[in-house]
Amino acid sequence: MAQRRIIMGIDPGLANTGWGIVSQNGPRLSCRAYGCISTPAEHDLSQRLLKIFEQIDAVVKRFEPTCLGIETVWFGNNVSAAFKTGQARGAALVAAAAGGLSVGEFTPSQIKMAVVGTGDASKEQVQYMVAQVLGLAEVPHPDHSADALAAAICYATHDNVLAGSGVPA
Repeated sequence: MAQRRIIMGIDPGLANTGWGIVSQNGPRLSCRAYGCISTPAEHDLSQRLLKIFEQIDAVVKRFEPTCLGIETVWFGNNVSAAFKTGQARGAALVAAAAGGLSVGEFTPSQIKMAVVGTGDASKEQVQYMVAQVLGLAEVPHPDHSADALAAAICYATHDNVLAGSGVPA
């Protein structure tokens, strides 16, 4: 039985939250749309988070995805940036929950592995492979959109692996 669904991907960030919509028809993936939500640093935090929520909510209502692949927060050395990213991620997750989407959370390494085949792939390698996997004539811009599409591809890959293993997806 071929699986047909619409998968949303999100690359969260307070300044730039990338989103992408991927259609899956069995093993075939294709890009439906992508974009980036930018919030100016001079705006209040609450207004920036509201904008992310409202725009992700609008994308969910327009394209009606059933599931979401979203990148987890990577802390690194900059805890302040990770905290801001986590807040943006929270706003996006609330919009996804309001839309009834099932959510898969993936580390940057898991996303790179799903798209490129190695967890330490460069940003350029991920962007190139996103275009190849989705049959796009060029790499999606900005890079936040390409990363969001990669998260959607990762969801499809991980969900299909689980579905084939007898483990509930």
